[in-house]
Amino acid sequence: MIKYLSKTVFLTVSFAAFSFSLFAQTPKNTPRTSLTLEYGAHRIGKRTDQMMETWRNYGLGQFIHWGVYALTGGHWDGEYYSGAAEWIRSWDKMPKDAYDQLYKSFDPKNYEPKAWAKQAKEMGAKYMIITTKHHDGFSLWPSKYTDYDVTNSPYGNDIIGPLVEAYDAEGIDVYLYFSVMDWSQPGYRVSLETEEDRTAYEDFKAFTRNQLIELLELYPSAKGLWFDGTWDEAWKEQAVFADELEKEMRAMIPGLIIGSRFRPDDYGNRHFDSNGDLMGDYEQGWERKLPNTYEDTKGNDWDAVMTVPENQWGYHSDWRGHVKSSYELIEMLVKSVSLDGNFVLNFGPDGQGNIRSEEAKLAKEIGDWMKVNQKAIYSCGYLNWQKQDWGYYTQSREDGKIYMVVFNQPLDGKLRVKTADKVILDKVYPLENPGMILTPELIQKNEYFIPVIMDQKWTSPYVIVVESSSTDEDKNGGFQKAKT
Repeated sequence: MIKYLSKTVFLTVSFAAFSFSLFAQTPKNTPRTSLTLEYGAHRIGKRTDQMMETWRNYGLGQFIHWGVYALTGGHWDGEYYSGAAEWIRSWDKMPKDAYDQLYKSFDPKNYEPKAWAKQAKEMGAKYMIITTKHHDGFSLWPSKYTDYDVTNSPYGNDIIGPLVEAYDAEGIDVYLYFSVMDWSQPGYRVSLETEEDRTAYEDFKAFTRNQLIELLELYPSAKGLWFDGTWDEAWKEQAVFADELEKEMRAMIPGLIIGSRFRPDDYGNRHFDSNGDLMGDYEQGWERKLPNTYEDTKGNDWDAVMTVPENQWGYHSDWRGHVKSSYELIEMLVKSVSLDGNFVLNFGPDGQGNIRSEEAKLAKEIGDWMKVNQKAIYSCGYLNWQKQDWGYYTQSREDGKIYMVVFNQPLDGKLRVKTADKVILDKVYPLENPGMILTPELIQKNEYFIPVIMDQKWTSPYVIVVESSSTDEDKNGGFQKAKT
C-alpha cells in the first residue's frame, strides 16, 4: 500500500464515541422488531420532495467506471485476470508496487467528456454516475488531501469538473460515486483489532470526510452520492460518524440523494436497519440483478446497476462469457420501470478515454428504441394489473396512460389483458400509430384480448397505449362466476 503524504494536514473531526461492545454482542440482521434505534432509518416511506420525484422519473441512467485500472485492461505480464478489472490490484499475480505506479502513465489523450455526454443523451440517459475514486484510492479530481490524484499523473487535469459541466449541459443529472474503501490511505483498515488500528482509522475517517466535503464544494450541481466499499467490519462500527457526516453533506446541498449503502445502523446493519426499514433514499441492493415482483421491492424506491458482460465494470479488453444484447438490456430497462425502479447501464472506457465499440453500439441501439418508445419509460412506474407473458405494463405518473411493452408476440396476434376491478378501456392504439384504434374483446370479467397486426414484422419490442378510466359499477360483462 502506498504511503502518500497528504497535501495538507488532516482536519480534526470529533464525533461521539460509539460502543464497540454493542457490535460484538448484538447479532446482525435482526428480524423486524421495534428496536429503539438512534442511527437507523430516519424516515419511514418514500421521500416526496421534487428532487426525489425527479430521481424516481429518470427511468434510464448511465454508470461510468474509470480509473488507472483501465490501463491494465484486465491483464498483467501476459496473464488474463478473470475478476472485475477494477479489482486487479487485489490479484495475487498483480504486484502491488507496480499497480501503485500506474498513475504515472495515466494520460488519457482521447478523453472527451462532451462526446461521452452526447452519447449518453442519444442513448436516452437522464442521469449518470461517475467513479470519482474507486477502491484503489486514485482520485479523479484535484484533491487537497492526497497526492494520489489526477493532478500528479501525466494528464495533470481535473477529470470530474469537465465531465459534470458536459453532462449538465446535456440536461443529464450527475451523481458522484465514492468508494469509502481506500487501499492507498495509510489509516484504512478492514477491521479494528488493536488500539493502533483505531488510532489510524480516526485519521482515515477524517480523510474520508474531508474528501467528501471537498467533492460537494467543488461540484455543487451534483444531485447525489453513490457509495461503495462500505461492507468492511471497521466501517460497520461507524454508525455515529457516518450519521453525522451524512447530515453535514445533506446540509450542504438541500435535497441531496444518498442511497442505502452508506450508513450502518446501531448494530452494523446496512441497507435495511435492524427493524427492517430502508436506510437512505433508495435501495441499492439490486446490483447485476433485478427484482422479479413488485413485492420484492418492498414498495421502496430502487435502481439496478448492470454490466454488459457478467461482471466487468472497469475496462477489460477481453470480455469472456455471455455479453448482453440491446434486446436483453431494453427488457431489463422496461422490467425495472414496470416495478417502480430505474435501470443504470455501465460503461468502462479504456485507458485513453475511449468508449469501447461494443458499448457504443449498444448505446445507439438502445437510443434508437428510446427515441420511439420513451413515453413508456420516462415518468412511468408500476401498474397493479396482472402481468402477462407478452411483456410488461408501465403507467405514466403524469397523465395515467398505460403502456403495454410487448417482447413476446402471441402467435394468434391477441394480447391478453387482465385489468383491476372497475376499469374501463376507453382507447387502445399503437404508440407509433395513434390513429390506428384497436378494439378490445371482452373474454372474462376484467379480461380482454387486444388484437395486433399480424402482417407487421416486429424487429424490436413495441408499445401499445391504453387510455382507461374508472367506474363505480363492477361490470362483469354478463359472466357468472362458476359454482364449485
